[in-house]
Amino acid sequence: MSVKKRLAAALLAATALLTPLAAKPAQAADPGVLHIYNWTDYTSPDLIAKFTKETGIKVTIDTYDSNETLLAKLKAGGSGYDIVIVSNDFVPIFISQKLIQPVDAASLPNFKNLDPKWQARDWDPKAEYTVPWQWGTTSFAYDTKVYPGPVDSLATLFKPPAEFGNNVGMFGSPSEVISLALLYMGKPQCNTNPADLKALVALLQAQKPHVKVYNSDADSDRLISGETTISEIWSGDAFRARSQHPSLKYVYAKEGAIAWMDNLAVPVGAPDAENAKKFLNFMMDPQNAALETNFAGYANAVPGSSAYVTPALASAPEFNPPKDLKMVFATSCPAKATKDYDRVWTLIRQ
Repeated sequence: MSVKKRLAAALLAATALLTPLAAKPAQAADPGVLHIYNWTDYTSPDLIAKFTKETGIKVTIDTYDSNETLLAKLKAGGSGYDIVIVSNDFVPIFISQKLIQPVDAASLPNFKNLDPKWQARDWDPKAEYTVPWQWGTTSFAYDTKVYPGPVDSLATLFKPPAEFGNNVGMFGSPSEVISLALLYMGKPQCNTNPADLKALVALLQAQKPHVKVYNSDADSDRLISGETTISEIWSGDAFRARSQHPSLKYVYAKEGAIAWMDNLAVPVGAPDAENAKKFLNFMMDPQNAALETNFAGYANAVPGSSAYVTPALASAPEFNPPKDLKMVFATSCPAKATKDYDRVWTLIRQ
């Protein structure tokens, strides 16, 4: 069963506690209902059912496929969402543009359960705006039946061998594609160097004829079905895909991997900010953090959750990066770099 179908089935089973997915977000307060906007296939139905059972608060979930989409939605105003999930490199942007509100996470009762290294994060050093959700790495996975040779470099993704044909999958988010490409090139992130950007464009344009799709949704589904045979992917999605398609392999490349953390935040103007804070506190409980980890396949920021993580996931290579792996946390880029990236992306997607 595909990830999406599995999610749909689980949601159907939980309908007694979970309200149906909203086609459009609420535009005004909806008493007793929490409106969450999250990445696709990234919310555990069991987690939501448990929250509703314990609090009586129902939940609706809408989904998006990139931080850029989330940013555009909130900038448009009147989204009606109570909680959004923002990647670490976008948190400073959302704060500076006054799109998310202070929640004083450090004052919440379960904040003490967070690993100290995640209590103070570079993108939210005083834990004023966000609570950790999940963290992992970005690299690529490929089908070893299609290409049985050894793979240890991002070159396999950006300069794919003929065996992969034109079945390469790449994310639909410019920031994520460019971050991984710059890592492969050995160049700095948030790059504005004209020579580096010219080389970046050349690399991505040479790769483009082999790319089947630029889409951050359902990357694991496409690998499982064989629609793509190699794809940029997040570590948790790679684990879930391999669970259904054992010949898939997630690559820890010699050049390194992009690391990231997604964070819970409350938008400015959220109709139900107080219940949103209850959910933020709920997510810092070890058992609840483990429910989401077991579903999505990513690490969380609550050390006590390890006692509740399934053995299959706890021992999975996708869940355990090598100790010597170079992990580069994506950072929020200045306006100049962002504009340059937009120009690069426009050239690639023409």
